[in-house]
Amino acid sequence: MGGRGAGSGIESHDLEVPDPVLLPFAVGSFDSIGPLSRADFPHRHTFYEVAYVSRGSGVHTVDLVEYPLRPPNLYVIAPGQVHHWAGAGGVGGWVLLFTEDFLLRYPEDVGLLRRLVASQGGRTALEGLLAEVAEEYRGAGPGRLGVLQALVHVLLVRAVRGVEARARERVGPGGRAAVLAGRFERLVGGALRPEWTVESAARELGVSAGHLHGAVKEWTGRTPAQLIRGRRILEAKRLLAATGLTVRQVGAVVGFEDPAYFCRFFRREVGRTPGEYRAEVGGGMHHEGAAESIDRAGGRP
Repeated sequence: MGGRGAGSGIESHDLEVPDPVLLPFAVGSFDSIGPLSRADFPHRHTFYEVAYVSRGSGVHTVDLVEYPLRPPNLYVIAPGQVHHWAGAGGVGGWVLLFTEDFLLRYPEDVGLLRRLVASQGGRTALEGLLAEVAEEYRGAGPGRLGVLQALVHVLLVRAVRGVEARARERVGPGGRAAVLAGRFERLVGGALRPEWTVESAARELGVSAGHLHGAVKEWTGRTPAQLIRGRRILEAKRLLAATGLTVRQVGAVVGFEDPAYFCRFFRREVGRTPGEYRAEVGGGMHHEGAAESIDRAGGRP
């Protein structure tokens, strides 16, 4: 991890990895990742961190909320969140670090991560699976990236299952909100439907749009509309990186009839045009239609 200053005064860390073939991804023990994995000063990341604490004591603070360590604990820190460790003694376990681009093969994983962000410190036993991720990372077998993506997907699914099982055991509105939020995130994490709206999702789930909004916001900290936008962006990223579809075609797949509007939407959400993003990740398979450009919107195939 590399540190850099932030205008807010809170240090921000970028992910620096030795193996670019795997995209920005790293896994290791707290000790092998280094002292920043247990940093005792508030800081934020530009990437996801999954921290599994199998032993130790102390407090993990995420966005000003303190979570006493009672291993085994699972923490997920999303990009932009501020966290630090206090009084950490004998802390051991595993740390996974990756950017959202690592998740392109399983776009529903973004929703799973958000569920876990909302359930910090969940008690669950995942040490064996994390050890398998680490072993695969250290190896050099064929298809290593795909195996790692699949293992991380399984890890997140199992972690969310544990969260939802505990939510069902809870009494009161909080438990019901967690279950409904989980159903919504599974819905939007599945096959993308270009016609999706909050209202159509609420109808499919058998609740009012207002009730869905309240439950999802309570449990994830984000609105249903934000999650749907994020799902569209993730699918667009996947298509830009892994297919030869033109920018116009990608926009149509994710629900935008107007390619110029799609380019503005993508740039607002990602900070780059679709063409700039595709060039950055080295995506796009050559085909005869790939020369299309949308100059007035700043998009490039």
